[in-house]
Amino acid sequence: MFQSSARGAAVIAVALAALSVSCSTSAKSDGPADRTDRAGAPTSAPASPAKAADPADVPAEAPSEAPAEKVRDAFAGLQATLGDSCSAGDCAYFLGRVYDELHRMDKAMKADPKGPGHFPQPIDWIKKLDARLGGDRSFENLKKHETSLVGTRDKINTWMQGHPDDYR
Repeated sequence: MFQSSARGAAVIAVALAALSVSCSTSAKSDGPADRTDRAGAPTSAPASPAKAADPADVPAEAPSEAPAEKVRDAFAGLQATLGDSCSAGDCAYFLGRVYDELHRMDKAMKADPKGPGHFPQPIDWIKKLDARLGGDRSFENLKKHETSLVGTRDKINTWMQGHPDDYR
């Protein structure tokens, strides 16, 4: 969790730095840097320390702009469901979690620097599962398709075990 917070802070810092650079190189400025001395030569204003970003001034990022999760992290979440089942307790929670972890994995594979073509089978299996579910992620529908849901999880787990470079 600390790593993703640090990554998020780094992304915001880079964005703010880029924004401040683009603002400071603007052709038109009303600030003190536009002053000239008595001979007409431009003078530079003293450098001011960087102002801390006010959260209200920072535009909210759309969810799609957030840094993509790494495949290894998504795979760890998917693997965490391997020891659970509907018979082990709360079936609705279990099926919902498997569904969520599969889609977390799908998103990470599609955003991976190697490209979605590196993960053709797992992405296809999730696509086929989604077609079976028909967009309905209610407990009743997930329970009806429990075999497909858990089977897709297990196939992806087996596929990933054969591709250790993608999750280590």
